[in-house]
Amino acid sequence: MANTGSNVAADSGANQQPELRRVMGPKLLLLFILGDILGTGVYALTGDVAAEVGGAAWLPFLVAFLVAMITALSYLELVTKYPQAAGAALYTHKAFGIHFLTFLVAFTVMSSGITSASTASQAFAANFSAGFGLGFPTGSAGLLIIALAFMLLIAAVNLRGVGESVKANVVLTLVELSGLLMVIIIGAAVIFQGDAGNFEQVTAFETPQDKNVFIAVTTATSLAFFAMVGFEDSVNMAEETRDPARTFPKVMLTGLSLAGLIYVLVSISAVAIVPLGDLKSADSPLLEVVKVGAPDLPVGDIFPFIAMFAVANSALINMLMASRLLYGMAKQHVLPPFLGKVHPTRRVPYMSILFTTGLSLGLIAYVNTLSEDGIALLGGTTALLLLAVFAVVNIAVLVLRKDRVESHHFKAPTGMPVLGAFTCLYLVTPLVDRDPMQYQIAGLLLAIGVVLWAITWFVNRAIRADRTFVRDPSDLS
Repeated sequence: MANTGSNVAADSGANQQPELRRVMGPKLLLLFILGDILGTGVYALTGDVAAEVGGAAWLPFLVAFLVAMITALSYLELVTKYPQAAGAALYTHKAFGIHFLTFLVAFTVMSSGITSASTASQAFAANFSAGFGLGFPTGSAGLLIIALAFMLLIAAVNLRGVGESVKANVVLTLVELSGLLMVIIIGAAVIFQGDAGNFEQVTAFETPQDKNVFIAVTTATSLAFFAMVGFEDSVNMAEETRDPARTFPKVMLTGLSLAGLIYVLVSISAVAIVPLGDLKSADSPLLEVVKVGAPDLPVGDIFPFIAMFAVANSALINMLMASRLLYGMAKQHVLPPFLGKVHPTRRVPYMSILFTTGLSLGLIAYVNTLSEDGIALLGGTTALLLLAVFAVVNIAVLVLRKDRVESHHFKAPTGMPVLGAFTCLYLVTPLVDRDPMQYQIAGLLLAIGVVLWAITWFVNRAIRADRTFVRDPSDLS
């Protein structure tokens, strides 16, 4: 008996995994959150937001910031209560304990990564065309080829086993931030010099198709929300953050506030400098702001490459997240096991990388047949998917209030998760005049996930049934 006990102890010790190294303090976490939020959304969708509300394009970004802030309070309560690197899927499972719902939430998050990266590919193509003077029009075959080639390049980088170090993220964030600060500085200079001929537009509403102001603002908010997502990814860094219960609340709220302020200032600069018609039709709206605001400076030649770098970083982060999440679901036996295969030398989940890349390529090509404005369509779909997840997280906070933990944690005011759940659910519905094609794309992606889950469930059930009839234990080996 003594030997048996000692062997069990040895086995349990050998199976224990070391904890992740807590390397992130407040400054690095802040840069991580800012780097995850800033990127494709504001670079690509400012013109589309202006098309919905006119010169008051800053208002939807402000409303989107407030919705994100309310949901962030729910994430803060959960990440400080359960400081583990699993995010929305973990919170959903703890709250409801329904495996299929947990799978749906995880696959929805994965799908949002694919739609977000696909949005970035469209924005990259537009800036690539502008930067190299190719002049491809919106919806052209030339832009489609560039977008597809870009996604293949992202896959190649992913397959090589790119390491996402915090220091690299700092550099990428500073580059992304430089482009937005360039727009703000140019806008401020033009406005204070009295040369902003369109400044009166900043408070003017122009709604299409006789929409009332409320519907126009909520429609634009459902699109602008794409620019605010990313803060939720930071909860996956909980196990690598020093004293997360104290660090996360202040840092996440600061990062969101800075991003919201930057977006409002960028949208005001854009509307004040560029005529609304030109801003709405521009493939790269912020490039148009730089060209009009500083025509005598070479910044207009540099800006497309800054924008390309920013959206490329967004695409890489999202495809890394999507492939690893798919790999994790395969390892948990809720998706086919081939998606969990790891390359023997590169040590990357190559089958999940290839699968998510194939989905993104098919999605980009499919969207190209649906609409000339693939950026708005894919960005709106990303927001749709994540708003649905955020609604579940807000509800999970309330459900998990009955689960008491001994450690100190942040607690959101009770009214905030309730307001967040209703707001997110409202923005998901057709009441905001959301493009029906966004539901079509989201439904198609989730249908693929459900089919894969069903196949895996039946296969796992058949395997378990076979094992119940095995008489010789050696037959299982």
